[in-house]
Amino acid sequence: MPYEKVVVTAFGGPEVLQLKRELQLPEPTEHELRIKVLAAGTGFTDTIIREGQYVDNKAKPPFVIGYDWFGVVDKVGSKVTQFQVGDHVADLCMIGGYTQYLTVEASRVIAAPDDLDPAEAVAMILSYGTAYQMLKRVSPLPSGSTALVHAAGGAVGSALCELGRLMGIKVIGTASKAKHPLLAKFGAKPIDYRSEDFVERVQQLTDKQGVEIVFDTIGGKSWGRSYQCLKRGGTLIGFGAYQLTTGEEKLPSLLWGFFKLLAGWKLLPDGKKSCFFNIQKRRESHQEEFKEDIGELFEWLRQGKLQPVIAERRPLAEAAEVHRQIDNAEIIGKTVLICQP
Repeated sequence: MPYEKVVVTAFGGPEVLQLKRELQLPEPTEHELRIKVLAAGTGFTDTIIREGQYVDNKAKPPFVIGYDWFGVVDKVGSKVTQFQVGDHVADLCMIGGYTQYLTVEASRVIAAPDDLDPAEAVAMILSYGTAYQMLKRVSPLPSGSTALVHAAGGAVGSALCELGRLMGIKVIGTASKAKHPLLAKFGAKPIDYRSEDFVERVQQLTDKQGVEIVFDTIGGKSWGRSYQCLKRGGTLIGFGAYQLTTGEEKLPSLLWGFFKLLAGWKLLPDGKKSCFFNIQKRRESHQEEFKEDIGELFEWLRQGKLQPVIAERRPLAEAAEVHRQIDNAEIIGKTVLICQP
């Protein structure tokens, strides 16, 4: 039986993504599952991998791209006992998600309820998973705290806004003007990063007190300014370097930012903390914890407590166009690839 997948043919722009057709389905080994992929998430991380700038990806083209997926078990390896055909499952795979079928070690996958919308469910893996683990595992905040979220109109940013609201956290978010209605939906106070100085606005919005935490995916230069927004005892979490891929920041500046984030600021007697969060590395070192957290998110989604912002549902064949939109910051929320016809 033939199936389709999206392959990175060379590192570069969206044009390097090509839809390939395979004539035979992959066969699982005795400890694996074959998955019929229903939905694959897309996001900024995928574009970094496509460009060859994601340090944790050691694969060289050609390879299938896609950081996370949600699907249904299609075939079970002979020694797998915990899953059966028809079970809904998901995984954070870093690469391999943009496909109609794949095989995966049964021990890796996360069980899911069978009544979830696949597009909403896949948003729980990378986007909401990143947001939830930063809020729950890295730096838990008491209700009533204030957070600054950069790129608040994006996939992880909007997840931070929604989860923050559920946890009683007041959110200030930077975003382009077009994305401010989304922030307002979650009760967040918007800052237009194109026309406003976010450091000054945070001081105004907090009566010069600062915030308890900043979530910054922009890069090294931004981390330095975000640090200024913290009150004493606050925490800065970097979890991306967007401006490196857009060319707005060069590698030496980013490396200097990493030095300050991971070591330099720790020498200051200001009580502030800073760190970098990588969900893939944490998942590999805390696999059961990761499954627990995604399981909680699935249950909240099933109960209607979460309403992820799905910008569009696009077929696999349109992956390159989705990447072009991500590169141009045109997407509000998250676009999902629907992998089956």
